[in-house]
Amino acid sequence: MPRPGPRLRLADVAERAGVSLATASRALAGRDGVSEELARHVRQVSRELGYVANPYARTLAGGATSTVGLIVHQIDDPYFSEIASGVIEVAAEQGLLVQIAHSGRDPENELRQLRHLIAQRVGIILIAGSGYDDPGVEAQARDELADFQRGGGRVAVVGRHALGVDAVVPDNEAGGHALGAHLLALGHRRIAVAAGTPGLTTVADRLAGVTAALVAAGHSPDEMAVVHSDFTRDGGRVAAERILGAHPESTAIVALNDAMAIGVLSVLRARRIPVPERISVVGFDDVSVAADLAPSLTTVRLPMTEMGRTALQLALKPRATRPRRRSTGHTLIVRDSTGPAPTP
Repeated sequence: MPRPGPRLRLADVAERAGVSLATASRALAGRDGVSEELARHVRQVSRELGYVANPYARTLAGGATSTVGLIVHQIDDPYFSEIASGVIEVAAEQGLLVQIAHSGRDPENELRQLRHLIAQRVGIILIAGSGYDDPGVEAQARDELADFQRGGGRVAVVGRHALGVDAVVPDNEAGGHALGAHLLALGHRRIAVAAGTPGLTTVADRLAGVTAALVAAGHSPDEMAVVHSDFTRDGGRVAAERILGAHPESTAIVALNDAMAIGVLSVLRARRIPVPERISVVGFDDVSVAADLAPSLTTVRLPMTEMGRTALQLALKPRATRPRRRSTGHTLIVRDSTGPAPTP
């Protein structure tokens, strides 16, 4: 029989699960080479025996651990690098190290990264990036984080709705509304949206805000062309090409993040389509390069560095009875990429 309490070994988990020691190790670390069904079985056994939870409780009992695990969607996206910089600032103040993992907006990869960090016994886990609108996709991550917290681990997220943990919540819908209202005030009626990856709650919320602005002004959402592609600079290029091909009458393009907006601007520049004289372009986030583009980008500013700082500060606080939520607010930044709609 497995030995109870803190003397429990990985070998005990492997024995109870009926697998080899190597297989048990790979399953708990989220590594390749183990089927999802078998990995789930091993994790269930480890939870029943208390193997995963107890090491965290022992480590955290002596004070804050030295490692923060940060999972981001896209490490080369300035949105996430600026959030990471805020996390690193607070970590340095607290004498903590930060380990950054990249999910590529793939929920299965995110889950593997999450399990890998848990297996490495980090003391704090932060996840930055949009959630997924499929509750089933979010459920596994929610369960893993709940187990981690029960064992003493600390968690906070940025931009997630449904993980049941402390959260920094970007002002996505209100920001989208501000962009839509800005373009309408400039006389634009033929508006297209470079909408990013379908299934992401950030995309849905920002798009809902733009749509609400149209409805409030008495326009039908059907008047707005929505084109989905990757939530990246290359995705912005793809979306722009599709918009120009299928909706050439568009006088404004709303890109739902600045990375996509940069891709949109590159296509318009390559086609020698003047911005904003022929087409206005807006983004979302106000990454550091937005002001330096030519033309400079009209966008919604989120306090990204502060969002990262707040997430880690929340995780360092004693756990509350209910998950805490911190809204970011937003600011519309009007620059050179928007102007009055061209006259017919």
